[in-house]
Amino acid sequence: MRILFIIPYPPGRAPSQRFRFEQYLEALTAAGLDYRLAPFLSGATWNILYKPGHTAAKVLGIMGGLLRRLGLLFEVPFFDFVFIHREAAPIGPPVFEWLIAKVLRKRIVYDFDDAIWLKDPAAEAGLLGRLKWQQKVGSICRWAYKVSCGNAYLANFARQFNARVVVNPTTLDTDLLHNQVRDQHLAGSPVIGWTGTHTTLRHLDLVWPVLERLEQEGHEFIFHVISNQPPEYTGLRSLRYTAWQKQTEIPDLLQFNLGLMPLVDDAWAQGKCAFKALQYMALGVPALVSPVGMNTEVVDSGVNGYVCDTPAQWDQALRVLLASEAERIRQGAAARRTIVERYSVASNTVNFLRLFR
Repeated sequence: MRILFIIPYPPGRAPSQRFRFEQYLEALTAAGLDYRLAPFLSGATWNILYKPGHTAAKVLGIMGGLLRRLGLLFEVPFFDFVFIHREAAPIGPPVFEWLIAKVLRKRIVYDFDDAIWLKDPAAEAGLLGRLKWQQKVGSICRWAYKVSCGNAYLANFARQFNARVVVNPTTLDTDLLHNQVRDQHLAGSPVIGWTGTHTTLRHLDLVWPVLERLEQEGHEFIFHVISNQPPEYTGLRSLRYTAWQKQTEIPDLLQFNLGLMPLVDDAWAQGKCAFKALQYMALGVPALVSPVGMNTEVVDSGVNGYVCDTPAQWDQALRVLLASEAERIRQGAAARRTIVERYSVASNTVNFLRLFR
């Protein structure tokens, strides 16, 4: 059996690809399945995509991706399954998906981990954003052989169009990558951490006032942000920023004693798959999260972290974990168990492989 992965980004770069299917490629080979990865963007275009300027290079990169997709259509007949992550092309209607499903009659496994039928409130403005075609998601779901969704909210949307929907959670490799545990014994101030991209920095607006008040009261801590861009907020003396790098991803996260995942409660955030919380918890770090999206499925308040719905709840949860090393150790151990048992590559491999049956 041969599987063609039609993907937006170069392999090994984007979290959605790394943690939704790239981790399972060795399992596919072990099961006797052959595969090919076909990214839309080249490495050069990916490197400038979210940087200001470079308009001509971005346009040329998009045009190159469309030409590669046209050429790929001649190869599709030689594959048994076509796995499409998010979309075949980032702009325009689902022409390639329609040709693959209706003309070439191939079985599509359609995968997504965000509410991509909606406009992301923090999406990049400009030409690319205007050319997106969010309404195509329902059509692709309808044409697909199976739909792979990151959580129940996304699956409920997909079931409007297709009965063959599988909840395939975003998972972490707790054996080979997220395989260390944070030592909660302190040599200095406890570290409150957050990681994400520039598109999710807006959610930190929910916790800046809480952190600032704790700092003003004399609580000792460092607030460590790991992202591709620094936050614009400047009202916290304890703020530390680290530019995200794949090579140092795990060592950087291991500096956290507790991790935050605040989310503004809107339709887009409801589709989130708790990825930040999963990363913290896999490393034995308690997660403090908003009750939005998949967060409440992952975090059990007082057991492996806290679900915080109001500023007062954020304040209380932070005070408990900042004050008690023993509580951080206890909840961190429970957090690690949650990921190994329910959200690890090992626990989900059989579920992933069933997509191709």
